[in-house]
Amino acid sequence: MREFSHLSRRTILIFALFLVVESAEISEFYPSERDALLQLRDGVNSSVLDLHKHWTGPPCYKNQSKWAGISCSDGHVTALVLEGFQLTGSLPPTFLENITNLTKISFRNNSLYGHVPNLTGLAYLESVFLSDNRFSGLIPYGYIELQKLRELELQGNVLEGSIPPFDQQTLIAFNVSSNKLEGPIPETPVLKRFPKICYGDNANLCGEVLGIPCSTPPANPPKAPGEKKRNGLKVWSIALIAAGGAALVFVSIMSILLCYFRRSKRKETQEEDKQESISTENVKKRSYWLESTEDPVRTLDLTFFDKDMSVFDMDDLLRASAEVLGKGKLSTTYRAILESGSVVAVKRLKEMNSLSKREFTQQMHLLGKLKHENLVEMISFYYSKEEKLIVYEYVPQGDLFELLHENRGIERQPLNWTSRISIIKDVAKGLNFLHQTLPAQKVPHGNIRSKNVLILQDPQSKNYHSKLTDYGFLPLLPSKESSRKLAVGKSPEFIQGKKLTRKADIYCFGILLLEVITGKVPGELFSPENGGTSIVDDDLSEWVRTVVNNDWSTDILDVEILAQKEGYNEMLKLTELALQCTDEAPEKRPKMSEVFGRIEEIEVEQKSVVTDVEADSSVS
Repeated sequence: MREFSHLSRRTILIFALFLVVESAEISEFYPSERDALLQLRDGVNSSVLDLHKHWTGPPCYKNQSKWAGISCSDGHVTALVLEGFQLTGSLPPTFLENITNLTKISFRNNSLYGHVPNLTGLAYLESVFLSDNRFSGLIPYGYIELQKLRELELQGNVLEGSIPPFDQQTLIAFNVSSNKLEGPIPETPVLKRFPKICYGDNANLCGEVLGIPCSTPPANPPKAPGEKKRNGLKVWSIALIAAGGAALVFVSIMSILLCYFRRSKRKETQEEDKQESISTENVKKRSYWLESTEDPVRTLDLTFFDKDMSVFDMDDLLRASAEVLGKGKLSTTYRAILESGSVVAVKRLKEMNSLSKREFTQQMHLLGKLKHENLVEMISFYYSKEEKLIVYEYVPQGDLFELLHENRGIERQPLNWTSRISIIKDVAKGLNFLHQTLPAQKVPHGNIRSKNVLILQDPQSKNYHSKLTDYGFLPLLPSKESSRKLAVGKSPEFIQGKKLTRKADIYCFGILLLEVITGKVPGELFSPENGGTSIVDDDLSEWVRTVVNNDWSTDILDVEILAQKEGYNEMLKLTELALQCTDEAPEKRPKMSEVFGRIEEIEVEQKSVVTDVEADSSVS
């Protein structure tokens, strides 16, 4: 009995200790954060989610939360995500200020109205998604003080006023389209990074990004509200002191009060009218891709060529971390890192706004079906009247132009002849495939140049592999002036106003061959070593012909391959082929299948020479 009594007391002590520990663990939350969330719970309604039922007890238990839409870390609320729950009502003005560890806020796709929330003091905030609601008023100036802000989505609301001068270098996604914003877009380096679609459908916005000149010079960046009042008081003080006299001061003060009273009254009336307008006219959700009545063929999402690749949508693309890879005359290409971690290349096309959806879509489907090891694969595309995007696979190791011309100097790793001929063979193979599979296209590629040859290198063998991009755009261009910006615009037949054929591709390929052989950039100024007049030649061929007519001089060869004597014969054979490809008369140029076959033969001969040299070296 005594043993049982002792055991019972011990069990009770352990149980009590367990309750104390459990109670301490349960109490590991921050009451101020819970109180802030309860303000939100009591201020909004939802026909989908009963917050009063789901938001009870402590919001956080260590790193977990039983509250819908809440994420926690170390007992703190770190994310508030309530998307598409048909929330109505207005957000409490300052309820977020006490949730200081927040990194993400999202109220996407609801029916919330009133002002957007104040985010002052949220030093860790990275993502703010308030799109597709009925928020009104100004974009808070304090948003530019969020130093860790990476993503800001405010599109699809009824926000007014000007855009604050966002300049956080961390900002990689930004969208304020489909609002009522006005005035010039601040010309900060960060805001200039984002495309036109991120500012679209704001009738009174202007600026360089939109291509709409502002009628008056951009105003000075708006000051924070408190600073504006202080500066205003300082100006009035100086004016009043300078004027002197108590009577003048009295009259001035009375005038200010009267103006203030009238302005406040007028503002109240406007706010009432605005709320009434919001409740009756803007109940329907607004989406940037759908709500424009001027573009009836605008689609909501990306069109994928392969259903297995459709693992992301336009929203994912707009939220992706974006970096400009290159700007061409007809497009800008971005490297986009999706939230899933996948990386794609996005080409934003220019000068194609006159195209109908049918014309653009037909060409995209024709090109999207092409699958070849030497073509950069198209994944999807987007069409609207004002924007046309193509999503490609991402090729990470740069292009042939960089490989040939950049960082030339003592520390540069030379690009040897074997690597060059391997790259050229890949290009010829890809171009030959285009010529075989697109018989109806008068110029199947149309833009052969070194910047459109993307490079991969095997990490083990160090062998290079190349892929063609920017193919098939010629039929999409509305005018000869636009076509001039493609590589075919340098061909003799284009310059002479003659009909283009696939032989224009052969000409451009010949120029690429000469660029690889000589190491010179087409269009540069050349000064031959033997004296004489400098030659400016847009396509290299005239200069090369001038030099090689002197007993096939090796003066044309790039200094990086000049020392490889075992490859001279192959280099000169490839030069001869390049000059045939760049003949001024298109009918004298070889077909692409013949060009590819001859390059294969030259590569085989080159490998044989290298093998023999290596064998001789091992014997000696």
